[in-house]
Formats: sequence, structure tokens, C-alpha cells
Amino acid sequence: MRYAVVIEKSSRNYSAYVPDVPGCIATGKTVALTLRAIRDALEFHFEGMAQDGLLIPDPTSVTEYVEVRLPEPVQKSSDSSRNAQRRRAS
Repeated sequence: MRYAVVIEKSSRNYSAYVPDVPGCIATGKTVALTLRAIRDALEFHFEGMAQDGLLIPDPTSVTEYVEVRLPEPVQKSSDSSRNAQRRRAS
């Protein structure tokens, strides 16, 4: 089965969750490690559900990206974090 996984970047690592499986989360230092961790977490979670006689949820979430136009001038959050790092370094 294939499940949609959401990966979010935090200040020090990545975290992942599966919208179709509430409560199943994982973290990792890289995207690849986070994907491996969420796969392991899902398998472990599903083993426990099967042992408890619970139904394993079907994957129903759909993911897409959308393009948006940004107003000019734009300062993205990545720009502001770089500026903050420069200020701390000076």
C-alpha cells in the first residue's frame, strides 16, 4: 500500500506524518532518514493494529502542489532566517 507522507523541515531536523494514520509520526536528520523512519513507524503501527484486531485504514489522501504568484517585493522566511544568522554572526 502507498500512503501520502507529509514531511516538514524544522530548525534542526525533519518530521513526518501520515494524514490517513493519525498519531503515526517520525523524525530524522535528513529527508531520506525521515522517510525510512516513517515507513518503519507505519509498519510497526499496522502490526499493532492487526494484533489488536483493528482495521488498517485505506490510503485516501491526495497530495498536489500549486503554483502561486507572490507579491513584489517578497521576503521569504528563508531570507529572514539567513538575515538573522548574519546579524548573530556580526
